[in-house]
Amino acid sequence: MSAPLADRLRPQKIEEIVGQEHLLGEGRALGNIVASKNLPNLVFYGPSGVGKTTLASIIAKSTNRTLRKLNGTNASTADIKEIVAELDTLSAPNGILLYLDEIQYFNKKQQQSLLEYIEKGDITLIASTAENPYFYVYSAILSRSTVFEFKPVLPKDIEKAVLRGFEFLRNETDEKIELENGVSMHIATACGGDVRKAINAVELCFLSTLPENNVRKITLATAKELTQSSSMKYDRQGDEHYDLLSAFQKSMRGSDADAALHYLARLLEAGDLLSAARRLLVCACEDVGLAYPMIIPIVKSAVDIAFQVGLPEAKIPLADAVVLVCNSPKSNSAYLGIKKATNDVKKGLVGAVPRHLQNMHYDGADNENKGQFYNYPHEYDNHWINQQYLPDVLKNAKYYEFGDNKTEQAAKEYWRRVKGND
Repeated sequence: MSAPLADRLRPQKIEEIVGQEHLLGEGRALGNIVASKNLPNLVFYGPSGVGKTTLASIIAKSTNRTLRKLNGTNASTADIKEIVAELDTLSAPNGILLYLDEIQYFNKKQQQSLLEYIEKGDITLIASTAENPYFYVYSAILSRSTVFEFKPVLPKDIEKAVLRGFEFLRNETDEKIELENGVSMHIATACGGDVRKAINAVELCFLSTLPENNVRKITLATAKELTQSSSMKYDRQGDEHYDLLSAFQKSMRGSDADAALHYLARLLEAGDLLSAARRLLVCACEDVGLAYPMIIPIVKSAVDIAFQVGLPEAKIPLADAVVLVCNSPKSNSAYLGIKKATNDVKKGLVGAVPRHLQNMHYDGADNENKGQFYNYPHEYDNHWINQQYLPDVLKNAKYYEFGDNKTEQAAKEYWRRVKGND
């Protein structure tokens, strides 16, 4: 029993893999490709413990090519050269199937060194990565490969693997195992979609429970103790970080308080107070904005309180602010306005500041029309006078459009009366 249970229990055929029905279900593309045994270059993208390595191993057994494995975390260019040297030799008469795990750790030069052989078909590549391949995998490799995204496995599917794990240990040790109600589903739920983590928890529960009369009675309390916080998958430099932040802001923008609180909880449980606060402030300004302008100082105050009290209490003012943002009317009119203005600036549409707006009080001898001619709005009715503010090249530009909320519509009506236009 030296090897971990997850390795001893690793599926040996596709039917034993739990989850990934969108890839391996009946009639699905990847399942059909594997069945054809005519393999293209493949990139498996997804979180750890969801079957990428297992499927690659199963595929390797179905091909008549020589299997070689490398891991991007410790492989070198010399390792690649050794594999290339085997081509057209008795050890690899039909070519090589290279399984490259964690390809994101291979630099561009290392990935390029494989390109010639992949292109000729001498090496068939199956690469796996937990990071977005469109960011980390060399584009020439991607263009010659088919990318398949693996998803976290659902608890109902993981529970099957959990029960299989306990059954395997029962047969292996010839000891009886009794599970308290809820044990298998708790393990399946607490592992965060990671089958390997769930199987490791099965083994820990088994080893930490001493047998009584040749029976190991595994309690729910033991399962909870050994799986606490194990569902958290969070890397502040990885996809999970940005996916959570994106979901957090989009849930607030979409006025779904339940979802927003869920993602806030995940961020704070990972200790990422700064990112949660930053997205909350951005959302208050970008997505609520002028529909309820006072939300901006309110949310800023809640964030200040959160940083002052620290975690875990910080979750209280942040939760208040998140629910307030979700329940507030929404307007992105100011955001769209600055976006349009920024686009024009980037295009070079800037122009000189109109003379009457310049910080200028002296006219040279060559200026025949002396004077700045600025009209001070406070000297006119309603504190407004019609004059040009944009540069000449943009004098007719329109960046801001009133939102359809109560606050901006009231402002629109006020200025319609003052300016006398629509």
